[in-house]
Amino acid sequence: MCADLWSFALSTYARPGAEDACLRLQAQGADVCLVLCGLWLEQRSVAPQPWRLQALRQVAGPWRTEVVEPLRQVRTQWRAMAQHDAELGALRERVKALELEAERLLLSRLEGVAQGWPVAEVKGQAWLEGLAAEAANLDHDALHQLRAAVTGT
Repeated sequence: MCADLWSFALSTYARPGAEDACLRLQAQGADVCLVLCGLWLEQRSVAPQPWRLQALRQVAGPWRTEVVEPLRQVRTQWRAMAQHDAELGALRERVKALELEAERLLLSRLEGVAQGWPVAEVKGQAWLEGLAAEAANLDHDALHQLRAAVTGT
């Protein structure tokens, strides 16, 4: 298990099925950074308390709305045009890199919030469901697929 959240997120995203599950959850409105943080907390056996869920949401919400989503919107708007314009394609790749850096910073902030929470408190918690609950028509299969990618079950 990775000690820091960024390494955990990269490792998780690279596992078979995880990228697809994350993209499906994102398409439904879930904050993938929050979901990955929840999975990291589950792996660390941190107990999900309502105030902890709220603390994470308070950090993630404004950052996602004001920083990550505008970058993602520009990147996706340019997708078709960038296929026919090499200079725009290069610029789009820079926006994509900024979006990834914004997500890395968000994960760092989320880790900072959770840093002092005791590990090995409980087993089999529901962090993912709690942090992804705001997504419309939550894809529980995608959550299960993501958990399975990490635990190997």
